[in-house]
Formats: sequence, structure tokens, C-alpha cells
Amino acid sequence: MSTSSAPINRRLTKKIYVGDVAIGGDAPISVQSMTNTDTCDVAATVAQIERCVEAGADLMRVSTPTMDTVKAFGEIRKRVSVPLIADVHFDHKIALAVAEAGADCLRINPGNIGSDAKVREVVACAKHYNIPIRIGVNAGSLEKDIQRKYKEPTGEAMLESAMRHIDILERLNFDQYKVSVKASNVFLTLDAYRLISAQIDNPLHLGVTEAGVYRTGAVKSAIALGGLLLDGIGDTIRISLAAEPEEEIKIGFDILKSLNIRSNGVNFIACPSCSRQEFDVIKVMTALESRLEDIREPMNLSVIGCKVNGPGEAKESDIGIVGAAPKSLVYRMGEKSHLIDTNNLVDEIEGMVRAHAEDLAKKRENEIIRVK
Repeated sequence: MSTSSAPINRRLTKKIYVGDVAIGGDAPISVQSMTNTDTCDVAATVAQIERCVEAGADLMRVSTPTMDTVKAFGEIRKRVSVPLIADVHFDHKIALAVAEAGADCLRINPGNIGSDAKVREVVACAKHYNIPIRIGVNAGSLEKDIQRKYKEPTGEAMLESAMRHIDILERLNFDQYKVSVKASNVFLTLDAYRLISAQIDNPLHLGVTEAGVYRTGAVKSAIALGGLLLDGIGDTIRISLAAEPEEEIKIGFDILKSLNIRSNGVNFIACPSCSRQEFDVIKVMTALESRLEDIREPMNLSVIGCKVNGPGEAKESDIGIVGAAPKSLVYRMGEKSHLIDTNNLVDEIEGMVRAHAEDLAKKRENEIIRVK
């Protein structure tokens, strides 16, 4: 129910691949995060990556600042199935080594590598292993001459920085790259991405860098990324929070779900609660959100505490609950279904959601794709 496609015309970009995940073109907007463990602690890093994958991560980035971390990266690569992006800064030897160790993408700015010979070596390596490069421009670390020219970070300054790195790759006949132009300021982020989207047709990696702690970071990211996505800009996203990376994945999908771009699990619709509520909406929703985190089949679940707004929301949901005492009314796929015990809502709703998820999974498995 209510699965109408988003009224968004996505900007057409070149499609590239990070491992087996397509980025750009007609590919779904991917959601990624970055590990915050010590990369040399292979077990902890693998465990964190697996938690992110369980939350829905399409890609993961891992920091490789030293040769010891490159060795660990190779072991991590063997233990996880999700494509891994190696985060490299300055040292071209690390870039070469981590590509050989199995990186699916290099996050490195060619202008920071050093001599032309070093740049050519890294690009040749990327071509050899058929892996893309992500150029990452950050408002807080612009080149010194650009800082002097613009006095402060601006969208134009970030565009100029990005184009320098892009020109290096283009001169070497390398077009398998994606670009980010991140800032911690919402307006600067919007400006920079809008400017670069008008200049290149390669995929754009969206993000607000150093967005902050969970609540404020999620809000800033939703405003900035939401605005860009509504403009049709963006091919992959990362929500940067001072929080565990799996939380970044969840927020990323929440943003995409809110724009009807991509679903991953249950889309919760609930009233803000008021004196009309027939049960404790906050308590019920908190419990449901925790219990249903593992559900990956997309569906809309509305839980409304009274019969004023409940029926309208319920008719537009896969499963809808209209609160009343002692029995609440259940809607399924827009139609009245049955009554359930209001004192046992969490268990009742969880059971219905899991059953519906199983039905959706079976339906998807039984779909036959016919090629004309």
C-alpha cells in the first residue's frame, strides 16, 4: 500500500561498479557507512561490518592508514561479502597494496598522491584491478591556494578543488570515479553538490561531513541530503554521525523511505500521541521498532492511538491499527480485517508484521521474470 513511486526525476549519471554494486545510472541509491574500529582488530571490524550489513548496508568503507592495516584489510576482505572501499590518504604505496589486497574501490584524491608518476601508478593499478576511485573533497581541508583565493569555504571553492582531481583522472583516460563534496554546513553542502552536478555526469556520493551526534547529525543530514535527493542529485549516501555505523545505515534508509525512493524494512507511521489516545502509543512504538529491526521486506505499518485519524492512515498502509479500548481495529491492505486486544498490541502487531513479511518474501521468490 502507498508504494507510489517518488515524484523525483533522478539526474542521469554514468554507471560504475563497486564490487557487484552498481552506482549511478538506473541503479538504486546505495547506502554505506564506515567502520570505526581499529582496522588491525580484524574480528571486531568484521563483526561491525556484519552488523551494518544486517541493517542493510550496500557498501562499507574501511580506513587503511598503514601497511599493517592493509594486511588486516586483506583478511577482512576474505571474511565479508559486502564490497569494501579502502580509505587511503596521501601514500600511493598503500593504495597499490590495498588494491592488491582486494579493495573494491579506492577513496583517494589523486591531487594528494604526489608526483605524476605516483598518480599514474595508482590509476594504472585501479585499471588493472577494474576498481573505481572516489574523489572526496572536504570543506575543512581544501588546498591552501584555494583557501587563499576564496578566503573561506564556498561551493565554488569546493567545485574548483574537485575539478582539479577530476582533471587529473580524465587526463589519464580514467572515468571510473565518483565524487563527494562534503561540508558540515547544510547550505554549503547543498551549494557544492548542486554546482558539481551541473559540471559532471559521474556518480555523486552524498554526505554531510562531521554532522554531529545522533539527533542533530540525523536532522542536518536529512535536510541536506533530502534537498539534494528531491533535486534528483545523488547516487550513494553516507550519514556521518558520532554514533555506531549501523545507526548511520538506518538513518540513511529512513531518509530514502521518507522520499519513497527506496525501502528497507518497516516504514513506521504513528501519531505523536495526545489525550485522545486509547493506549500508550510511545511505549508500543518503541517496543515495535526494537522488535522489528530485523525485518527487511518493505511495508508500511500505521499505529494510531484513536479513531479520529486512524482509519485514514490505516487505509493507506499494509497493516494499520486504529486504537480503541478494549479492542483495536486492524486494517489489512486498506480493508477492515479484525479486532485485537488493545492490551496486547505489541505481540499482536509483531505477529502480523512477521507473517506479512513472510508472504512478501514468498511472493518475491515466486516471481517469474520473462524476457521478451
